[in-house]
Amino acid sequence: MEYKVIDREVEELLATLSRRMSSEEVGRIHDAYLFAKEAHKEQRRKSGEPYIMHPLAVARIVANELGLAANPIIAAFLHDVVEDTQYTIEDVKERYGEDVAFLVNVVTKKKKKQYESSKQIDNYKQMLASLHYDIRALLIKLADRLHNMRTLSSMRPDKQMKIAGETDYFYAPLAHRLGLYHIKRELENLSFRYRCPREYTQIEELMNAERMQKEEILRGFMQKIEKMLEDNDILLARTELQCRGPYNAWKKMHASGCDYNHVEGKFYIRIIYPYGHDYSEKDMSLKIYSMLTDRFKEKPGSVANLIDSPKENGYQSFHVKLLTDAGTWEEVHISSERMVRKSQFGCLSERSEGNISNWIEKFKELLKDIAQHGKEMEYMDGVTSSFYNDDIMVFTPGGKGVILPKDATALDFAFEIHSELGAHAQYARINGMLRSIKTILRRGDCVEIGTNENIMPSPDWLDNVITYKAKSHLHNILNKLPKLPYERCKCCHPLPGDEVIGFRSDDGSVTLHRRDCKLAIRLASQKGDDIMAVNFEENKDFLYPAKISITAIDRYHLLSDIMDCITDNLHLSLNYITTECVDQIVTCTMDFSVHSAAELQEVISQISAIDSVDEVKQRLD
Repeated sequence: MEYKVIDREVEELLATLSRRMSSEEVGRIHDAYLFAKEAHKEQRRKSGEPYIMHPLAVARIVANELGLAANPIIAAFLHDVVEDTQYTIEDVKERYGEDVAFLVNVVTKKKKKQYESSKQIDNYKQMLASLHYDIRALLIKLADRLHNMRTLSSMRPDKQMKIAGETDYFYAPLAHRLGLYHIKRELENLSFRYRCPREYTQIEELMNAERMQKEEILRGFMQKIEKMLEDNDILLARTELQCRGPYNAWKKMHASGCDYNHVEGKFYIRIIYPYGHDYSEKDMSLKIYSMLTDRFKEKPGSVANLIDSPKENGYQSFHVKLLTDAGTWEEVHISSERMVRKSQFGCLSERSEGNISNWIEKFKELLKDIAQHGKEMEYMDGVTSSFYNDDIMVFTPGGKGVILPKDATALDFAFEIHSELGAHAQYARINGMLRSIKTILRRGDCVEIGTNENIMPSPDWLDNVITYKAKSHLHNILNKLPKLPYERCKCCHPLPGDEVIGFRSDDGSVTLHRRDCKLAIRLASQKGDDIMAVNFEENKDFLYPAKISITAIDRYHLLSDIMDCITDNLHLSLNYITTECVDQIVTCTMDFSVHSAAELQEVISQISAIDSVDEVKQRLD
């Protein structure tokens, strides 16, 4: 009885495919089903159903939800045959040809005695490597993962967490980057449901209650829009109410630190108009936008023109927030039928290799770069930081668009333009305003980078970039810089020339302390066997942060004389200065860098000699 139901579902699939495929192709697909059915005949899923139900479901997703051709559908039927049965990739190749065999081989997990990183990461690498030849294998794997997530309830909780974690980290962002928004959204919500079932249920209940509460307002708003479209002869246009789902609300709650009630954009209204050749999509979108804002108040700064500046995965639309008659701000997306199709089928929507060639070429370059510098960074972190975040477009002063991940900084921008520009970046001008190179960029910013040949990257720059390209270049530069063989105590801040002692840690590293450091005295009484003699000499390649406090009687030009002493006389750079004058007594704190204790003492001596300065001392806080 089970197999009769399955056979009937296969017949329905084949009937659907016969409308767009030749009888020969449909025959090959049917043969692949029979082959997979025979291969998996002794196997059952955790749910108890015949195993062939899974390959059939994956093939249906590949055929109906992704709209792929015959060979990927055949590969979907066979994707577990080599991994889970006695058949080999040669058997597949002999029966269905090299193309199908290639696709099956890519999605077949390779068993190894020892994995390069881990079994999971090696599988990611194997799939990503297929991009050098074809993107279809990734799409089959996405379909496989989607069905596994749809049927995850039959798995043990630990397996659910493993599979859901992989999905959230790798597969959902991949679907997003490929523009497959319906798959991305479903994977995110299913992953959240199994990772955090209690939170998922709570948010889902709140969302359902809010939707019921707002239903009348939203439907009334949509009816007004539809009437306006009709009155303006925008025929065959329609509206849809879309819900972003529990995962999106949860993500915004955690990002902004707010509760559910203060999350914006849980629902949005989409206006969809026919894609015609007698008008441009931009003109029609602007016509509808103008019509809406004649009637409803627009929220300032809410417009996002993703028609002229589409996302890197090709997503296009025109977004705006409008004030309803009920006093609520509602998000509206204005899209053509083509744009909606693109948001569903992503990189597949136009059925042309050129449609995704730029994305694939950029991905190939990234994978090549990671392969060359793989020891410096985690493989997957390098991939995800560059490709699995939402993207923004910013511009050079000449108007050239540069696509960066969301939350990228001006420093990321500099490295994206050229490695030398990033390596010597000193400041940024963002929309004409002077800003730090660590400033986070927003969509549409115009960015100019100022450089200084004397500027060199510091380790904290790594905390202020998110693209793989910037991180990779920074790692290369910082790894070439001379390194101090010791750690310095964070309490006493020893300098070359100080009387110091070293303590060896369990990991073999050595921490230097001044001999009068209270921590060093305590360690000496407890871990005397770890003490080692250290000769801490001055090295012109190293500068160390130092801080002094100054007490003086106020007078004209006092601060200028102190600063001239440090910058002009001693040629040191000031990092930070604070000053306060109370009842003619000045207290001043200065941060700068020195090469040695002797240089610091010279600073103290010269400032002490300045007229009206009463006391100068080093601060260790």
